Amino acid sequence: MFQRSLSPTFGLLLADSMESRVNSAIHMFFMNFDLAVIWLDKNFCVVDVQIARKGHVIYSPSAPAQYTLETSVNNFPFYHPGDQVKVIYVD
Repeated sequence: MFQRSLSPTFGLLLADSMESRVNSAIHMFFMNFDLAVIWLDKNFCVVDVQIARKGHVIYSPSAPAQYTLETSVNNFPFYHPGDQVKVIYVD
């Protein structure tokens, strides 16, 4: 929030304790740009992909998700429901 832009190589991975449509919903309050939002289940399988517009309030996935990846809209074409995503933790 409150950022002016987002680099195409950056994103934010949000994690919840369990899969849910409600808990994985996001809001676009105070956002100055659109986001590609990729929702993942507990196995990091894509369950939904949407472009979240800065003027829209709430977005939720069409199926329960445990992880929410928010990234640049430039990355939207690379994710599709059913895709498996590999997450690598870098310290």
